[in-house]
Parts: sequence; structure tokens; C-alpha cells
Amino acid sequence: MRLESLFSSTDSSRSYIIDNSTTTWREAQSFCRQYHTDLISVRNQTDNQLIHNIINDTEASVWIGLFSDEWEWEWSDNNDSAFRNWRSGQPNKIGDSEDCTEVRMNDQGQWNDAPCSDSNTFVCHEDELILIHKNRSWTEAVRYCRENHVDLVSVDSEKIQRWVKAAVHEASTAEVWLGLRHSCSVGIWFWVNGEIACYQNWAPGNETAVDDCEREVRSGAVQSGGDHLWISLPESKQLNFICTRKDK
Repeated sequence: MRLESLFSSTDSSRSYIIDNSTTTWREAQSFCRQYHTDLISVRNQTDNQLIHNIINDTEASVWIGLFSDEWEWEWSDNNDSAFRNWRSGQPNKIGDSEDCTEVRMNDQGQWNDAPCSDSNTFVCHEDELILIHKNRSWTEAVRYCRENHVDLVSVDSEKIQRWVKAAVHEASTAEVWLGLRHSCSVGIWFWVNGEIACYQNWAPGNETAVDDCEREVRSGAVQSGGDHLWISLPESKQLNFICTRKDK
């Protein structure tokens, strides 16, 4: 019987799922990908401390998503985080078979390379939002999200805006598409989820589009830097975009 515990972040769309059963690294990876998003990628000391704080067993070793392809270490979910918290002398790849990474609770959460065939508990992560590093028009972004995930993100609350802010800092474009569009016929902005844009975070002068109705349809994007305000842009502009992974 599997026993899972769920811990949510207040500042991002990421949740963490601890599975208290023990299994190999590959089986843990497969389980996380099937039922959640992937094995956890540890992006910084805050993430690492979170694992240390939420694991009750001080003698446990816990799989994370870092593995070795020969001598290159990479994350299972393709995260590009360079953060590492190895124990002194690690990784040492004894016998050239220690290709997976465990967090040891009795070593203050430091990491050890271990054979992937060992059995450990593990931590999955689950993201409600995903930043897509592809440049697409607004319409193409909607199609991509609906075919591969759920939809372009609708930022209908301050909470979702915080999640978006956490997601866009890795974008490769100055703005990132949201699921926001302007209707010239009725003069309103609306979300792809069908809601009128009541919660708003516009940069000054961007929320009105009366003068643009004779030209190309305008859609909403968020700044990937600065104050992460919303910008009105022609829908043909090629930008990164954010999809939702789960229905509300």
C-alpha cells in the first residue's frame, strides 16, 4: 500500500509529494511521471531544506531527480538548475555504478551518489503551470497548450499571478503569452477559461485597446522581468507562453 503526503508551495504552482514506499530510482521516476510531474529537481537551498524538513525519518535516504549520464549530471525533468549539495568526497561513482542521487537525512540533507538499483523513499513534484520555451503566436500557443496540456493560463487572481511570476523568470522572451484576449465587439478583455478579466495587473496604458481595433487583434502577455506587469500585444508576435497542466 502506497502512502503519500502532499506539501504545497505558497509562492509557486509547485506541490511536493512524498511517497513513503521504497523503490529503485527508475521505478520512482516512472511513478512520478505517471501520476504527478517528475522526480523533484532541487533548484536551490530552499528546495533542499524543504526535503529535509518534511521527511520525518532521520535515517532515511530519499531519491531526487538528479542522475548521471556517464559523467554528466542532469535532472530527470530537464531542469537546468546547477545547484548541488554533495557530501564531501561525492560524487565518487564507486564501481562506475553510482549514477543516481539520494538525499541523506542523517547528513543534514547532503547528497550521495548511489546505485540506481538501491531502494529508497522518493519525492515527486507536481506543477500546475509550465513555461513553454517555444516561440509561438498567441493562437498557436493556445493550440499547443490544448493539445499537450490543458490551456493557456488564466490569471484570475493574485495567487495565480504569483505562480506566473515564479514561472516566467526562466523565459527566453521579454514577454510571455497569457490566456488573455481583447474583444473589440464588446470592448472587454477576457480569459480563455471564459471569465472576464476582473483581477488585473496591467502596465500603465495597456488595458485599453480601442485604437487597435482597426488593426490586428490584441492579446495579453506578462513581462518576464521587472514588475511582471501585463502588456497588450499583436497576437502574431512570437513569444514563450505558459500552459496550465491541471483543470481547476
